[in-house]
Amino acid sequence: MAGKPALVLASASPRRLALLAQIGITPDQITAPDIDETPLRDEIPRPYAQRMARQKNAAVAAEGSFVLSADTVVAVGRRILPKAETIEQARSCLALLSGRRHHVLTCVVLRAPDGRVAERVCDSAVIFNRMTEAQIEAYLETGEFQGKAGGYAIQGQAAAYIRQIDGSYSSVVGLPLFETAQLLRGLGFGLV
Repeated sequence: MAGKPALVLASASPRRLALLAQIGITPDQITAPDIDETPLRDEIPRPYAQRMARQKNAAVAAEGSFVLSADTVVAVGRRILPKAETIEQARSCLALLSGRRHHVLTCVVLRAPDGRVAERVCDSAVIFNRMTEAQIEAYLETGEFQGKAGGYAIQGQAAAYIRQIDGSYSSVVGLPLFETAQLLRGLGFGLV
């Protein structure tokens, strides 16, 4: 449609790109914002996810375009789990998650071409089955944990250990599709 404003995805996540494609959306541009993702002292999960998504959105200059950003946080109580970069980090996360319930919070922020901003936070509860040390080590060997909040990818082999989800599967992957579509419709992106 001629004259429709562009959509900029403020994320380098291939998972977010694939999720958008699932609902028929292809961003016109992808920009990975370079921000400091270190949690503030005593920062709790929900405000942290909101701050990160807002900062990612604000870091992308795209006049006349829609800008979509998101941040996903895995939390156990008030504790924010890291995006695991090392086997040690991932092992520690999985040992903590094993046999217990945790929350995955994804904040989505959409900025319209006219400057209006809207956001939603999706909170999903996930229950891991108890994992043996051998199962944890076998999962770590897949390498799926790299760069994943909480050290696991629900869309990969970790699915074999997830007993229950209360909430949005797509949010746990990295972008709550229902909430994202609602934001896009609400700010006039033109989704049916």
